[in-house]
Amino acid sequence: MKRIYVLCLLLLAFCISSVQADVKLPAQFSDHMVLQQKEAAPVWGWAEPGEKVKVTASWGKSASTKADSQGKWKVKLRTPKAGGPYTLTIDGNNKITIKDVLIGEVWICSGQSNMEMGIGVVNNAAEEIAAANYPNIRLFDVDHATSLVPLNDVKGNWVRCTPETVANHGSWGGFSAAAYFFGRKLHTELDVPIGLIATNWGGTVSEAWTSPKALKPFKYFTRTLENIHYLIHDKDKLLERYESDIVEWEKELTAADEGSRKNWQAQNFDDSNWKDMVQPQKWSESDTELKNFDGIVWFRLDVDLPASMAGRDLEMHLGPIDDSDSVWLNGKHIVTTLDSWYIPRVYTIPASALKQGKNAIAVRIIDTAGDGGFDSVNPEDMRIGLPGANVSDCVSLAVSWKYKISRCEDIPNTPKSGLDYNMNTPTVLYNAMLSPLIPYRIAGAIWYQGESNRYDPILYRDIFPAMITNWRHDWGQGKFPFYFVQIAPFQYFDSNSSGALRETQSMTLKKLDNVGMAVTMDIGEERDIHPKDKLNVGERLARLALAKTYKHKKLTYSGPLYKSMKVKGDKAILSFDYVCNGLVAKDGPLTDFVIAGEDKIFVNATAVIDGDKVVVSSPEVSIPVAVRYGWAEWCQPNLFNADGLPASSFRTDDWPLK
Repeated sequence: MKRIYVLCLLLLAFCISSVQADVKLPAQFSDHMVLQQKEAAPVWGWAEPGEKVKVTASWGKSASTKADSQGKWKVKLRTPKAGGPYTLTIDGNNKITIKDVLIGEVWICSGQSNMEMGIGVVNNAAEEIAAANYPNIRLFDVDHATSLVPLNDVKGNWVRCTPETVANHGSWGGFSAAAYFFGRKLHTELDVPIGLIATNWGGTVSEAWTSPKALKPFKYFTRTLENIHYLIHDKDKLLERYESDIVEWEKELTAADEGSRKNWQAQNFDDSNWKDMVQPQKWSESDTELKNFDGIVWFRLDVDLPASMAGRDLEMHLGPIDDSDSVWLNGKHIVTTLDSWYIPRVYTIPASALKQGKNAIAVRIIDTAGDGGFDSVNPEDMRIGLPGANVSDCVSLAVSWKYKISRCEDIPNTPKSGLDYNMNTPTVLYNAMLSPLIPYRIAGAIWYQGESNRYDPILYRDIFPAMITNWRHDWGQGKFPFYFVQIAPFQYFDSNSSGALRETQSMTLKKLDNVGMAVTMDIGEERDIHPKDKLNVGERLARLALAKTYKHKKLTYSGPLYKSMKVKGDKAILSFDYVCNGLVAKDGPLTDFVIAGEDKIFVNATAVIDGDKVVVSSPEVSIPVAVRYGWAEWCQPNLFNADGLPASSFRTDDWPLK
């Protein structure tokens, strides 16, 4: 029996070692994949340390190596010119055969929701899906993921482009429409297989797609990067830092907030001259001065508690509050919750803070953007009673409260605990959705993002080029092509100019080599931040690639870009690059030009095309100093070149932006 037991243990150990020894591959090495043509394409994976691995391609090339001490291995395999299908065989202690491998052009397609937006939700979706039968276009969609440290692999798989796969292979309405239209144009013009790797996530900032090393030079991110380090290695240190931050924040807030300085939370504070508002009610949906308000507002309510609740801890429900709140009962601070607009508030009120009869509740709400206020739609969400009591046994707080505005600007930023993170935490998308793809050989990258960085276009001037440089450095392919989409006009209803973000994107053209910008000034939608015309987006990106990467001559790839201004009398004369075959005012006289003198007050201007220049003037400005075009949040400007490509928005001045 003892011998049988020993033999079983040996057999189990052999089985375990066999499993550990299996050669494994990243997700992008799978059936239907596309490898970049005429390159030394890296192929890599994992195996038992020291295990010999051989990669053999049916086009006649092979390469061998041994797994290192960490079990990692990599070879480079010379690929032929475009064609296929081929097979790829990986031999170690086990054997993997990858079938239906094509050789062609591979592009990374990344960004936020306008890149993520699938073909199923764009113009003419049904017709486009039905026609999407391109077996030599291959699609790979990376699943959403975040990580504080670089991952080894992504989740995803290659599929042939068919009506079924293009409609379902993606996170929002199918595969990325911008990427698909880009790839389709390349495929039809180049007549080679195309591989599209879509790695995108709606509502994300560029710093989330950037590595820690690339962000380190930015002081703006120093604290966040330190928090990430502590979150990984020393959570206690992070908690100590957060507690200290809250103390400092409370001091700053008290100095800035009239209510805190004057004790509006006091039990017997006289709020008789405050205004009334029935709760719950979002500020944005109210008929008050809070409708478009961001800032600090105090609310007070006197509530009578029955004798049955005296001397007992109670539970107060306030529903979600947008964004941060502090609560006092009879002048005693109960709790503060920061930046948690989506979380229903359920607070324990200690018996020591209560009394029978009238009790004074004070709530300080800080809203930094969006709706603001008591955010519930259900009056039953606002109540106070014994813990776990039925709604009917509680005292309703869904009544008229007194309120008063305390401050509307220069509010101290709420501290971040750093104990949790989301898809907009710097580095987490780079770690989880980009780094694992490196160094898969690519032709280049296309990018559609910027809306989520609109709040700080000055910072984006440096972050965006740094991200591109970061990708190029880590990929080790030199300055590979990087083509991006300039964000379209949209009515944001705030003071953050999208024109400033578009200007920042334009600046990247001068900061970096081998980049290009697809302008979308003509396809914006006033009430939809996701324009449904993704056909023009994809094809304009493809124009850039065809002209700059694939050297198709006589192909116009850019609309007019502002170059210089001269003043002659009361007129400003503007010159442009990429005039090509001439300037055009589409569908009528030129629109969306404004002009200013030394007073820096912009007024609507008349603009006319004069040869390859635009002449701008206004009877209100005798000596022009500055001109802006398409600078408004929402506009439909109409300056094009004769090749049908729109001009970018611009300004001739360098006056400081708010």
